[in-house]
Amino acid sequence: MSQIKINEAVLEKTVKRCRDRKVLIPTFAQMKDPSKIPAAVKSQLPKLGLWDINPLNLFRINWHNDVKTGLYGDVNFVEIPREISGVDARIIGLVGKYFPTGAHKVGAAFGCLVPRLMTGEFDPSTQKAVWPSTGNYCRGGAFDCALLDTTAVAILPEGMSRERFDWLKKIGAEVIATPGCESNVKEIYDKCWDIKKNRKDCVIFNQFEEFGNAAWHYNVTGAAVEEAFNKVKGKNGRLAAYVSATGSAGTISAGDYVRTIAPHVRVAATEALQCPTLYQNGFGDHRIEGIGDKHIPWVHNVRNTNDVVAIDDENTMRALRLFNEPAGRKVLKQNGVSDALLEQLPLLGISGLCNMIAAIKMAKYYEFDRDDVIVTIFTDSAEMYQSRLGELTASHGPYSELQAAIDLERYVRGVGIDYVKELGYHDQKALHNLKYFTWVEQQGRTAEELRALWSPSFWQEKFAQAAEWDKLIESFNERTGVLKALS
Repeated sequence: MSQIKINEAVLEKTVKRCRDRKVLIPTFAQMKDPSKIPAAVKSQLPKLGLWDINPLNLFRINWHNDVKTGLYGDVNFVEIPREISGVDARIIGLVGKYFPTGAHKVGAAFGCLVPRLMTGEFDPSTQKAVWPSTGNYCRGGAFDCALLDTTAVAILPEGMSRERFDWLKKIGAEVIATPGCESNVKEIYDKCWDIKKNRKDCVIFNQFEEFGNAAWHYNVTGAAVEEAFNKVKGKNGRLAAYVSATGSAGTISAGDYVRTIAPHVRVAATEALQCPTLYQNGFGDHRIEGIGDKHIPWVHNVRNTNDVVAIDDENTMRALRLFNEPAGRKVLKQNGVSDALLEQLPLLGISGLCNMIAAIKMAKYYEFDRDDVIVTIFTDSAEMYQSRLGELTASHGPYSELQAAIDLERYVRGVGIDYVKELGYHDQKALHNLKYFTWVEQQGRTAEELRALWSPSFWQEKFAQAAEWDKLIESFNERTGVLKALS
């Protein structure tokens, strides 16, 4: 705590701003365990819609939201059964749809914003918050900014789904569309450098390098993985694997936590086969929205990654139609999928489908059995990709039951063990060294900083910062008096 520098003049302005706008900040501990949320907050939540722009919805940045009661329940997850996966291993996906904005990235944005807000490094009364993103992260940042009545600047590739751009404009964000698709992250970084040089009123919250992103997932998502596993493990259950698309590498940081409770877990990083950066030092374009490529994020602890699984984006697009088109749902029902699960399948967006297929590959590659549990992440829902479904109908024609049966057997159940790469110590070190070319040569980091990232103790210290931030948050809330007034 003594090492944290506070800009008291800015902090006092932020205290007043939050007092005036009735903004109460949740702690990391409360997001991890909603039972710790004050009763005065809980009493108000049933009156609010999940996505309403209301400060109390900060307390819905967690994996436990119960959409039926408006309060909290068990961790939200969906199990993909053998009727879909074709494997005996149990595949569990945490559901991101039930976060504000419909994606768990709002948590990563919170993790990056709040430490600077609590220390006075960011002044919401005079500065704009810049959110470099491949889609959902900038939406989360824009949501947080709307609560503070400060301007969000969302940077995302022009090739992202129309729904993302429409939502950002509706919430009042300044939107900057960079060239390319989700694999064009360097273009996003270039725009950040342009803003740094030419716009003194902006502060950049770069999810790819800010440890608040990784710390949020380690503490909050990691605990949710543990809770979901405990719900399904039974007598002989083993937490065999944790599978996460890399993106900004925040979500995969939950794997660092998972290893503390399951030392032999396989932590697998998923990426698009069309842009196999981790798998083959490759490059390219792809259609799995939300996954940034062509570099290793600064906050990715590659020493904790055991496998890389490259997924053909054709599989994900076919699965998108299979899970959401009437013909696909009919075929799935004919194959024994329950009506209750059919209603849940739209909870998987494109990157969630990618994670699901990667989990199937992992189950086959390691010959996991019915006692093995694979936990993965369903980041957002098909709601963000209705325009993509329309585009697929326009380009491929109406979706038939025959095509659905083919897609189920070939592109979901039929995936093989190809494009799975086990990482030994020196493979991990090679991926770590790749950070040099982005972060030292291009983004202003030093070789000494890069070397420090290889130490396990470095990451333990970063993840532990959440406890220090919680003390700052509690002090901040005491100064605003919002909780007292709410009570």
